Amino acid sequence: MIIRVRRVAAACALGAALTACGAPSAPHASRPAPSAPTAATSRPPTLAPGPAGLTPVFKNGPRVDGKTVALTFDADMTADQGPRAAAGEHFDNPQLIATLRALKVPATVFMTGRWADEYPAEARDIGRDPQFEIANHSYSHYAFTGDCYGLPTVSRDRMKADVERAYTAFKKAGVPNAMPYFRFPGGCYDRQALKTLSAVGVTAVQWDVVSGDAFATDSDAVAQQVLEGVRPGSVVVMHCTRSAAPATEKAVRMIVPELRKKGYRFVKVSELIGAADRRR
Repeated sequence: MIIRVRRVAAACALGAALTACGAPSAPHASRPAPSAPTAATSRPPTLAPGPAGLTPVFKNGPRVDGKTVALTFDADMTADQGPRAAAGEHFDNPQLIATLRALKVPATVFMTGRWADEYPAEARDIGRDPQFEIANHSYSHYAFTGDCYGLPTVSRDRMKADVERAYTAFKKAGVPNAMPYFRFPGGCYDRQALKTLSAVGVTAVQWDVVSGDAFATDSDAVAQQVLEGVRPGSVVVMHCTRSAAPATEKAVRMIVPELRKKGYRFVKVSELIGAADRRR
């Protein structure tokens, strides 16, 4: 029986302890990075800068372009969690990635550079699979504002470098086409952060549906929260780690068929951003 849970604020589903996903499988054909487009590939869609040139913020796609929904998974291993990984804590969820593949569900993984450094083979495997796209979740998973759910804070003069360092880590791991999308750690940002990151040229991606999977053990409750919240064009925030979001894989197995019964089509964030940009 699915248990109803109280809706939580979007940002509180994210915390410093949350971590990531992935497991190597058969290699996939690589594609050029969007930062260096060739004649055969174009830059992924982004939104135009906001007022005063601020980094644009995307929360959901158009509500009138059909029933599309994007499942996103935060791979937020923090810069100081290396000792925990060395001690045997699992910051991945191979079964979740395998389930998404088996269900043929496209997804966007917002990955920290620190996680890519810890699991380069898994980062490369996800990044080379056309079913997925990797986007930037900072290098350190430190907050870009003060008082962000207990996360350490990146200083203003280090924000741009932290984002760029993540892209460097992706390239080092062999990810061929990390997307020009950025999700703020903890979902916390302010005008100064948007101004600081404007030089990076990314679109900030938030969400309109919180899955509630962070630290959850009741997969029925997670599934119910998502199913109740999804609307056409929704972006769902989830996590993929065996240690901090153990209910997610089972919840996905319930969410996907139910949304498909309702006529929803799963897409990556890039498709929703492209649809939103065309409507501007």
